[in-house]
Amino acid sequence: MNPAAYIRITRPINSVFAGFAVLLGVIIAAGAPLISSEAAPPLYIYPALILAVALITAAGNVINDYFDRDIDAVNRPDRPIPSGDISPNAALLFSMILFLTGLVSCLFTNVLCMAIAVLNSALLVLYAMKLKGLPLSGNVAVSYLTASIFLFGGAVYGFSGLWQNIYVAIIVFLAIFAREILKDAEDIEGDREGGAKTLPMFIGVKSTAFIGLISCLAAVIITLLPIFRWWGPVYLSLILIADLVIMAGAIKGLHATDPATLRRSKATSLLKYGMFISLVIFISSAVFLG
Repeated sequence: MNPAAYIRITRPINSVFAGFAVLLGVIIAAGAPLISSEAAPPLYIYPALILAVALITAAGNVINDYFDRDIDAVNRPDRPIPSGDISPNAALLFSMILFLTGLVSCLFTNVLCMAIAVLNSALLVLYAMKLKGLPLSGNVAVSYLTASIFLFGGAVYGFSGLWQNIYVAIIVFLAIFAREILKDAEDIEGDREGGAKTLPMFIGVKSTAFIGLISCLAAVIITLLPIFRWWGPVYLSLILIADLVIMAGAIKGLHATDPATLRRSKATSLLKYGMFISLVIFISSAVFLG
């Protein structure tokens, strides 16, 4: 047993980041700084939200590695399961424990949050089992799951909170969708050997990168629209930084001609950095400019 491998297989940075990202959804739905909002939920709900999202995200990462172990043996042989640090059965059990613990955390929130958590948990399992190997279906599922973090935070305030967060969710969906299809383009060889059928296998790397560029451009355009309560010169000057990083990643992907050159371009890493920067800007703007 390798305890460090159990932490590594959860993608701890991504899981913790996802957990705290839910607070952005809460802040946007609140419409004002939470500390002074009379409608703010009890304080214990916030750690419950963070814990639920972090644990369910971690569970999804683990069960994805479980079903991807043959593909990872080609593309990512250093990961815990193909490297032998964790057995497949132990990984499956670990993922179930994480899912259950995450859902138990939702008992401290409300019915709407619990419903989203149950739906997302089921979708994560379905994605790992089936959707990942289908063109576009898996990409759409991952994009929704990531965007739903913000809907989950808004759900603290009911359906009105979901609606207030819809634009951020759309932006995240589009950016994640672009990154996901580019990641599929990077992994064509391993996915083909593993029996998966991804979009880049049918349309090629260049066409996939073009779709990614259009998706990123749509996300960037939405960030610039006057649809947020903090919209103004300060916000626009900041969000342009994130937008430029995202577009740089999309353009780099467009210049790639095959999976190897796409990996070397670091296009997907640039998209990830751009999304992180934009999230920081959204949080800062909501707190200080909203």
